[in-house]
Amino acid sequence: MKILLLLMLLIQPLVYAQQRPLRVGIAGMTHGHVHMILRAASQGTVEVVGIAEPNRELAERLMNQYKIPLNLLYPNLDQMLERTKPEAVTAFGSIYDHLRVVKVCAPRKIHVMVEKPLAVSLDHAKQMETLAKDNNIHLLTNYETTWYGSNHHAYKMIHGDKQFGDIVKMVVHDGHQGPKEIGVNKEFLEWLTDPVLNGGGALMDFGCYGADLITWLMKGERPISVSAITQQIKPHIYPKVDDEATILVAYPKAQAIIQASWNWPYSRKDMEVYGQTGYVMADKNGIRYMTDQKKGEQQEKIELRSKPYDDPFNFFAAVIRGNISVSDQDLSSLPVNMVAMEILDAAKQSAKTGKVIYLNK
Repeated sequence: MKILLLLMLLIQPLVYAQQRPLRVGIAGMTHGHVHMILRAASQGTVEVVGIAEPNRELAERLMNQYKIPLNLLYPNLDQMLERTKPEAVTAFGSIYDHLRVVKVCAPRKIHVMVEKPLAVSLDHAKQMETLAKDNNIHLLTNYETTWYGSNHHAYKMIHGDKQFGDIVKMVVHDGHQGPKEIGVNKEFLEWLTDPVLNGGGALMDFGCYGADLITWLMKGERPISVSAITQQIKPHIYPKVDDEATILVAYPKAQAIIQASWNWPYSRKDMEVYGQTGYVMADKNGIRYMTDQKKGEQQEKIELRSKPYDDPFNFFAAVIRGNISVSDQDLSSLPVNMVAMEILDAAKQSAKTGKVIYLNK
């Protein structure tokens, strides 16, 4: 009996450690996606231990909305980390701020998840990669499309079941009517339409989804070349950045077309993958596919992924606690997102120069 009691006392802290919410610090609140973690905190998915945001009016507005105590607010990241000692930090400021967040967190061995894309430029991305590796921290990138069960089902059909033969062409569509048109908050719009703070316009904002997905579908393979065209269809609204972008990515035996736009008549995040013998098309809700022309196209609704693969914060917590591992070919992984940044960097160069950009091996 005494031995059983002793075992229970020993096991109880381990069970608690696995079940308790991840202690997270928030770096910045100007990104519109910050509502995701604030909602997760209100639901007990994570425990927000501190928030670093110099814009107090913005911070108070959001924290009051989600009933988060104002004593968790700090004027800068360094002070928040020193006072609260979080297990991890999520970055919800401008994309330009991502490097600064990693510079501050990595030496403290604090894991970081940034919103897409990984960085504002390839140079920033390389610095972040070095900091993460040197300090042995997880550095993940959160894309909404990572949590779509349909995308993973399509991947299994392509690579696991080999239903379509080798990939020949990929087409990825992402975007909406425009950030101002859909009514993003003023703090988000201010940096999202700044070529320095966002690294570009629609090309960065939505081209990154396609760069991430095609790199994943190609199992991390670096492309041969990238070319792109960008336009300002609405210069009166977005005078400093592109609002329309098409990126062409060439592989030895495949091509990809990434269509990123702030001019779609509706919001969309979907992809098409064509193999030698068939195709699969996926969006948030399901897939359409054809493996046999005689049978024609078929449709299937795909359910949400199971925990911890259904949500960025469940996933982040499971990775940090060692319950799951991130492979180099995962959508959120640093290696995949470094290749995605190479594609985006080359696309910006191509759009600026009008030339095809060849990636050196």
